[in-house]
Amino acid sequence: MLTTTTTPAEDPRRTTGFAEQFACSPRGARLARRLAVRRMGEWGYPPECDLSCAVALVVGELAANAVRHGRVPGHDFGLRVTLDAAARLVRVEVSDAAAGKRLPAAPPSTCPEGESGRGLLLVDVLSVRWGSAPRRPVGKTVWAELAVEAE
Repeated sequence: MLTTTTTPAEDPRRTTGFAEQFACSPRGARLARRLAVRRMGEWGYPPECDLSCAVALVVGELAANAVRHGRVPGHDFGLRVTLDAAARLVRVEVSDAAAGKRLPAAPPSTCPEGESGRGLLLVDVLSVRWGSAPRRPVGKTVWAELAVEAE
């Protein structure tokens, strides 16, 4: 697990972050979202601020997708969140073991009355950019970068 002892406010050139594995279950997705919000608070972004709320939504959506669409029995999913104070970006990465399932190039259009299908649309709206990459030795990583607004 990646950990730090200073906050970005103490050293604005520093990149800080963490990585953790979670059970590929709805409970694991909830824990991932809660840990991301807790760490954002430790980095100086309280749970009620816009950036922390955006990170919570992105982590929640990507983790839920990993659980629902990327689940491979016996494998966890991984979460990595990094804050690059110099670049003013938060990067969220969620990795799963399902290599054969590829993400669409753009968020799918959904029926307004539908109960699901808006997750990647939310990620697209909240992120500066997002995408996916193959994960070695198996699986994929879906990532999103969110802008840190000036205080």
